[in-house]
Amino acid sequence: MKFGFLILGMALLTGGCAAKAVVDLATTPVRVAGKAVDLATTSQAEADRNRGRKMRKEEEKARKEARKRRKEAEDD
Repeated sequence: MKFGFLILGMALLTGGCAAKAVVDLATTPVRVAGKAVDLATTSQAEADRNRGRKMRKEEEKARKEARKRRKEAEDD
């Protein structure tokens, strides 16, 4: 009798685990496809961040060139 309860308890415990494994297996292709789309596309926030980074680099380059021209003008 105790053995029957033990088997019933084990079946109930592993049943949920097996169901979760099936759900995980079924949703894996969807998650992988979603990740691939995410990597292939650029969000608006990423585009804004990249544009801001590019502008800061260009401004820094312009400042360095202006400093270099001023220094050359002072040396002459």
